[in-house]
Amino acid sequence: MKAMTFKFSAKNLLKFAFVLLFAGLVLLPVSAQSSQNRNFPSGSTQGTTQMNGNVRGLDIPNVDISITQPRTGSQVAFSVQLLLLLTVLTLAPSLLILTTCFLRFSIVLDFIKRALSLQQVPPTSVLNGIALFMTLFIMFPVFQNIYGNAIKPLSDGEIGIEQAYTRAEAPLREFMLKQTVTQANDGSMQSKYISSFLAMANLPAPNGPEDIPTYIIVPAYILHELTVAFKIGVFLYIPFIVIDMVVASILMSMGMMMLPPVQISMPFKLMLFVLVDGWGLLTQQLFTSIIR
Repeated sequence: MKAMTFKFSAKNLLKFAFVLLFAGLVLLPVSAQSSQNRNFPSGSTQGTTQMNGNVRGLDIPNVDISITQPRTGSQVAFSVQLLLLLTVLTLAPSLLILTTCFLRFSIVLDFIKRALSLQQVPPTSVLNGIALFMTLFIMFPVFQNIYGNAIKPLSDGEIGIEQAYTRAEAPLREFMLKQTVTQANDGSMQSKYISSFLAMANLPAPNGPEDIPTYIIVPAYILHELTVAFKIGVFLYIPFIVIDMVVASILMSMGMMMLPPVQISMPFKLMLFVLVDGWGLLTQQLFTSIIR
């Protein structure tokens, strides 16, 4: 038993001696060569960590923001005006959508897309772009009036912010009132949405349009636009629903109940829409509904 243990240990010693010999013959000359030649392996470039003196560092400006307490009433008023201006700029997209005819155009165009059973064409961004440029075409006189009477005099220093706001508000109020208020048979002007909001605010009946507050006109105009847009959408849906019903009846009579009727009716709806010049008629009727 002891002899076997000695033989096994001797074998391990021979292996260890062989490893030491291999390290002495192969690794030591390589390490000596690398210590003599620092560009090892051959062809490599010796690196350096020193920066060239001609290279300048990046100059980062120092930004300092100081906040002080207002000492006069004019400074307080300026801070409040700046806060209101930032608030208006933040809400500018919403104001553009809700106080112009963009709301009606975007809803009607989305209705026509769904009535034609179109999923991806045209994209929603394209429809919104069409609605935006149609809105700019309709609202251009209003925007021109706002710029000429409010924005330009304010930038020239002729009027103050309060007066500029009053002048800019007037054309928008006039536009929204023309769309919201309808004329009755007796010649009086009435609007159920304005009456509803006046009742909810516990305000008396106004003597004229100038007595209606702006915060009453804006929500009444929004509800009116939603109602008109949905009415137009219903009328747009009717002919295309008829086509869907006819195609579905034909497929059921032929026993092809597993075939989706929308897949068959969509080409017929597109042909009908193109033959009657649907985009032209739709655009013309939308303009007519705005400009009475």
